[in-house]
Amino acid sequence: MAIIWFNDGSQGILQQELFPISHYEYGEPYFGSYRGMRFRIAREPLENVHFTPPDKRGSAVLRVVIWPEPYSYEKTPKEQKVTKDFPFTKEGLDEVGPYLNDYYASHLDTWPGSGQNG
Repeated sequence: MAIIWFNDGSQGILQQELFPISHYEYGEPYFGSYRGMRFRIAREPLENVHFTPPDKRGSAVLRVVIWPEPYSYEKTPKEQKVTKDFPFTKEGLDEVGPYLNDYYASHLDTWPGSGQNG
């Protein structure tokens, strides 16, 4: 995966910070933030399937939700959240880091901590 370098020299969100796909099999979401942009990554449906045989798990996606600071996922109004689903695979997870960086860069005015606001 290519690293995105922003104009200020920062690297953005690094793929290795997002945990391996096996983490999401335990039914635990990952929460992160980057300069005013908060995000949540989780298996949907959110359930622990780690010890369930793969053929018994049913279908699932890797759901990414993005919203602006300052509030938590639970306290942020639904209309301020952007959701995108990816395949629940290692390859799907590999798409998440670039997506988060692209979304951040293309919505700079949205993020209160980005230093880019007017």
